[in-house]
Amino acid sequence: MTGLFSSLTFATPWALAALLLLPAIWWLLRFTPPRPQTVRFAPLRLLLELVNREDQADRTPWWLMLLRLALAALVIIGVAHPSITPGQGTSLGNAPLLLVVDDGWAAAADWNRRRDILAEYIASARQAGAPVTLATTVPELRPHGLAAGDAEAAASRLAALAPQSLAPDRMALLAKLTPAFAASGTLHVVWMSDGIDDGHAADFAKGLEGLAGGKATVEAVIPAASRLPLVLAAPGLDGGRIKVTAWRAPLATASQAKIVARAGNGRSLGEADLLFAAGRGKAEALLDLPVELRNSIERLAIDGEQTAGAVWLTDDRWRRKTVAMQSGAAAEASQPLLSPLYYVSRALEPFAEISEPADANSLKQTLDAGLSMLVLADIGVLPQDQAEAVKAWVGRGGVLVRFAGPRLAGAEDPLVPVKLRQGGRSLGSVLSWETPQALQAFPDKRPFAGLAADPSVRVSRQVLAEPDADLPDRVWASLADGTPLVTAARAGKGLIVLFHVTANADWSNLPLSGLFVDMLRRVLDLAPAAGAGASAQAAATSMEDAGYAPWRALSGTGELAEPAPETRPIPAALIDKANPSPATPPGLYRKGEQNRALNAPTPGDGVKPIAGLDAAIALRDLEPSPSIPLAPYLFALAFLALLADGLAVLLLAGGLRRMGGGATAAMLALLLLLPSASPGRAEEALDFAMKAALDTRLAYVLTGDATIDRVSEEGLKGLGTVLKNRTSVEPGEPMAVDIERDELAFFPLLYWPVRADAAMPSDAALARMDSYMKNGGIIFFDLRNDGAGADALAGGVSAASDALRRMLAKLDIPPLETVPPEHVLTRSFYLMQSFPGRYDQGALWVERSDSQGGSSGNVDGVSAIIIGSNDYAASWAMDDNGEPLYAVIPGTDRQREMAYRAGINIVMYALTGNYKADQVHIPALLERLGQ
Repeated sequence: MTGLFSSLTFATPWALAALLLLPAIWWLLRFTPPRPQTVRFAPLRLLLELVNREDQADRTPWWLMLLRLALAALVIIGVAHPSITPGQGTSLGNAPLLLVVDDGWAAAADWNRRRDILAEYIASARQAGAPVTLATTVPELRPHGLAAGDAEAAASRLAALAPQSLAPDRMALLAKLTPAFAASGTLHVVWMSDGIDDGHAADFAKGLEGLAGGKATVEAVIPAASRLPLVLAAPGLDGGRIKVTAWRAPLATASQAKIVARAGNGRSLGEADLLFAAGRGKAEALLDLPVELRNSIERLAIDGEQTAGAVWLTDDRWRRKTVAMQSGAAAEASQPLLSPLYYVSRALEPFAEISEPADANSLKQTLDAGLSMLVLADIGVLPQDQAEAVKAWVGRGGVLVRFAGPRLAGAEDPLVPVKLRQGGRSLGSVLSWETPQALQAFPDKRPFAGLAADPSVRVSRQVLAEPDADLPDRVWASLADGTPLVTAARAGKGLIVLFHVTANADWSNLPLSGLFVDMLRRVLDLAPAAGAGASAQAAATSMEDAGYAPWRALSGTGELAEPAPETRPIPAALIDKANPSPATPPGLYRKGEQNRALNAPTPGDGVKPIAGLDAAIALRDLEPSPSIPLAPYLFALAFLALLADGLAVLLLAGGLRRMGGGATAAMLALLLLLPSASPGRAEEALDFAMKAALDTRLAYVLTGDATIDRVSEEGLKGLGTVLKNRTSVEPGEPMAVDIERDELAFFPLLYWPVRADAAMPSDAALARMDSYMKNGGIIFFDLRNDGAGADALAGGVSAASDALRRMLAKLDIPPLETVPPEHVLTRSFYLMQSFPGRYDQGALWVERSDSQGGSSGNVDGVSAIIIGSNDYAASWAMDDNGEPLYAVIPGTDRQREMAYRAGINIVMYALTGNYKADQVHIPALLERLGQ
């Protein structure tokens, strides 16, 4: 049986302290003046009956005293602004209650609402004395028991419960619930779901129905698809730009989100818009950032989303690094597959910026710019000046990777990690008894640990290292016969790595294998980021460490915090394959100066809402019941009490007899009609009017799209900041206007972004718009570059322009034209001839001008309507630090400045009208004055 869990709240509870004054009010109201007496005027009779006496006040009737005290109490409570919220709970009786909670990251955004609903169920169980069990679907490192306890214990655990950055494992919990509630008789189950179907939601719900021998009644709390969180997929690279993919639940309406790249200190490094088309659940965006900024990114996040699924942490593997390559072979561009650098460049291209310095000067400039890694393929001896530059760069922390070849085999070069034998070793040739060698397993505590040796790799030739005491510590990979394949040694703060085979397929088929890519990426991981100046020595030293220790933990709400004490380190050999778990939750793990990120597990194929549950399961959503304000009704009752008090005073004083029957009847009729009035809307309209009238404010029309409305508010707020800094205008905070019900007369300018699917306003709203414009108001319609650009009103076809045409057809609008060169808008503050916004191609339209540069249709010749298509609000929007929130396109500082100037001119035009138009008369006035 559905019941009500109502909550009474007060906006200003301190006002209730005035109730303590009621005794004093009662003391003051105890007495009432004596009732006047009617005496016939007869002089003699008056003298005979005149008695010298002192009148005493009558006591106030108890019912009138009670009425006045109630009046005072109503006013005091009304000042506290009480409101009541009806609940949606269920009366459970004394049946045991099982609360199943999805506590993964997807539940984080609405966590407070979820906790409030669960608290209502626990309160109902407390009243009924029913036992309560609270079970969570996210796996726990230290699982709680499933034994039923009292409501107080469940409430305490609920208060401590927080969303995790892991995904729920519902079927694992069901496997534990089934034996625990196999024979418990009646059972009421409440599943607080996160709303996302992991592929087993229907089976899980069916399993809950089967608890208690199939006698369990199940109630599922499932949020609407529009409330499901946005999810960020793993980013990639597309032509040097960061490619970001986001998912949402497929909705019938289009929506927009913003992806932001942030540094470790929270500073925004770049952003891009994610546009979800109607009916689609996937959106993509590209972030184009310089390598220096790209390597400073700690996280990518969807702005406004408070879940771990909307955050992607980056680490050393993801950050773009710079690699320069040189070869000692002759140019073989016509045969790239034979080039020593072809396979190396193909292996590193997805992870680094590749360059090939053409000469010594280019190489020196590249090294000085903060190069991450230098690859030298079959270069025997570097010229002295280059060798010194490379040695100094390695000493500062660079990673030098060398590949063998005929030139290196016959030379002596100090920039190698081990001493080499002269000549090379040929395996499988006509002069050798030895066959080509396979690879040994990679040793532990070395950078290649954990990689699987490819059994198909064969080495037919190599350069050999001279045996010495240091050689075993410098070997990273070996052939089956124990001879080194890859060696490395520290040099200053840097590292020198040598592959004892060529970089192409001349000496082995290693470059043809996928193992070659993995090995080069492991070496690249040891290199510092571009321009970072970090040391590769610490990375090489940390090869012998136990693993990656937890450094920062990712919470369910997407924030980084200190890791829990029970979080375990991840072995280095497993770090690239590690999956989030209760022991190793999402976050950042560190080993020396190397970072590795574990991100929250998210659905890889989109956000699918839970649907298709059994019909016997009762469903409800997270939407809270609307809060009902009681203050208007309390004030209305107080007013009625005041009228009743006045009527009572007239009755006690005999005033009703003197007023006559007609006046008395009219007063009674008024008292009967007053209760039918609606005080709520009147108070709301009064608050709106007071806020709008006390300051000069810009306003924007609510479109019903939260993203568009947010951009409008940000844009007008940013324009207000620019106006304060550059002009004498100091506007207040912008206000949102509901075109169907709010009064428009308070605002000199109304900004209206036109949606492609904009609905036609009602006839009453159109009439109010028409009256607003004819009485001096200006409406600025912005098509937001909706496909038509500069031709939006000159024959261009777009959904937004069509919607605007239908609207204007019902308004009394004069003919329109693009802003002519002599129009007041071109000089209302700045001298301008174009009006760019976020885009710069759209024209600005106004009412057709008369001969003086004004408009023919509005007050004083001022155009009542302005139409643009350059998405002006987005160009004006700025954050609290004054930084722009949205990029301008094509994107120059001058375009942004001109957008600000366009906004200032439009506002000054709305405030001053045709004031600047009077300047055109100056020559004629001077001529008449004879000057």
